[in-house]
Amino acid sequence: MNPDEIKRFYEQSGVVLHYAVAVDRVGLWRSEQMLFTRMFSPGHNLLEVGCGAGRIAIGLYRHGYHNLTAMDCSEEMISVARTLAEERGVKVPFSVGDACALDYTDSQFDGVIFGFNGLMQIPGLDRRELAIREIARVLKPGGYFVFTTHDRANPRYRKHWKDEQRAWELEQQHPLYEDFGDRIGGTPWGDMFIHVPDRAEIHDALTRSGFFLLACRERGELANEPPEVREFSDDCLFWVARKKVSEAAPDAEGER
Repeated sequence: MNPDEIKRFYEQSGVVLHYAVAVDRVGLWRSEQMLFTRMFSPGHNLLEVGCGAGRIAIGLYRHGYHNLTAMDCSEEMISVARTLAEERGVKVPFSVGDACALDYTDSQFDGVIFGFNGLMQIPGLDRRELAIREIARVLKPGGYFVFTTHDRANPRYRKHWKDEQRAWELEQQHPLYEDFGDRIGGTPWGDMFIHVPDRAEIHDALTRSGFFLLACRERGELANEPPEVREFSDDCLFWVARKKVSEAAPDAEGER
């Protein structure tokens, strides 16, 4: 799957409108608010990668987080995010950028957020890990990285992954799939790519990129979300990782 194809999906007017409406109708999820306010203080210098139309950034600003920068690969999303922010008196700088080549200085941010499974919409294991390394680069030592993914171990999809494993063994997987766990699903706006990882894959990528894992929790464990959130998004895993203070620092892990 070509990254430009994914970008084009998020440039469509229907997709942009879907995310724009969610800024006010959905806002911050209860789980997001609980976790973000626990991990970050209003004075922290934060970066949101893959901000879309600004749902998380505008929501955080409304909760007193005014030292916030947000970026996305989609020019259309950023244009709408800027308009929505201006209309709501939200002073967040929104910019177009590439998660695999962040346009920020080393150790610039206290925390980074990559919400709503955005990291998993980067095709290719190498590119996803490059994005994680870039996030590590712009984070201060000891800074926190919070992101979400789907969970391949979800029992609802056990049969799907069993069938998918068999297809890969027979070399009959979808021709656009690069890695086991890739999915291309239909939406009202066309096919959408997402990678569904297993937990070991994420843990190993974080470790190789200079993080240690603090926590991994299902959204439903963190909060009982209202109907508008559940309609907007399936359940997911929240990951919290911390950048190592130095290469010599010993690993430390929370529960996985």
